[in-house]
Amino acid sequence: MTLTLRTRLMAALLALLPLAATAQDFPSKPIKFMVGYAAGGPTDVIARIVGQEVSATLGQPVVVENRAGANGNIGTEAVARSAPDGYTLIVNTLSHNVNPLLNPGMVKYDPAKDFAPVSLAVVLPQLLVVSHDSPFQTLADLLKAAKADAGKVSYGSAGNGGSAHLSAELLAQRAGAKMTHIPFKGNGPALTEVMAGRVSYMFYPMIGVASHVADKKLRILGVTTEKRHPDFPGAPTMAEAGFPGFESYVGPVGFMAPAGTPAPALQKLSTAIRAALTKPEVRDRLRGLGAVVVGSSPDEYREWLKGDAQRWGQLIAAAQIKGD
Repeated sequence: MTLTLRTRLMAALLALLPLAATAQDFPSKPIKFMVGYAAGGPTDVIARIVGQEVSATLGQPVVVENRAGANGNIGTEAVARSAPDGYTLIVNTLSHNVNPLLNPGMVKYDPAKDFAPVSLAVVLPQLLVVSHDSPFQTLADLLKAAKADAGKVSYGSAGNGGSAHLSAELLAQRAGAKMTHIPFKGNGPALTEVMAGRVSYMFYPMIGVASHVADKKLRILGVTTEKRHPDFPGAPTMAEAGFPGFESYVGPVGFMAPAGTPAPALQKLSTAIRAALTKPEVRDRLRGLGAVVVGSSPDEYREWLKGDAQRWGQLIAAAQIKGD
């Protein structure tokens, strides 16, 4: 071996040593979970529940930072520009894939190229609800009315491109029915109008619905889970109501790092998150939020996100949905 070649090999090995040390020592400082929504919402609460357990596992504080605005875009774009070292993660939701599809000229990140998936923590199914006094006793009743008088049946949502809007558009597309979208500033105001009977129905997250059902303010016509939900055993799944596949159109809450984050760091983070999700007390708290626990490897989450983008992309194109 010539002196020049030996020198080059030694230089290459020396250059790799800091990277190896960094991967081995990770994490050596606090980790930030960025949430693109206000404190107290489901995404924020889930991030804090998981973060507490990840901190205990990895031996470093996990700090949840709320950077709300633009339907999660502000926080997501900040993480895309962060150092790819594993210390800053976005707690991503449905908006991660949907926002670029709705507003391609305004969103400043590529949902696939700019991020490295860590783990899908939970998915958030929905309930199709109507007022307790609604004339629609079944989903078939609702759709029969919608087809008989185009636009008469209305549905509420928290705004264009949200989970409630997209789920209702999916139903309209598959049923061949035309219904009127009435967006509100939040799911809460929309649900109030449904309970009052001024809006025909909406798709709503599972959290908080049980009390309204018990108080005879709401009825459930369908759930977007694969099997009947144990909290609502009398409510049919969307598949049982004639619309299979709705269980795939769910809102995720997952964790992603900036693209280029070292694989060992991604694996440590993913392992810690999945370990947290196996704890009974964590699963119980998440279930109370209406979440279904998943837990996935980085590769599994990458494939899930790819399919998720395709599903929503096809729906948004077919229904010609535009952003606000």
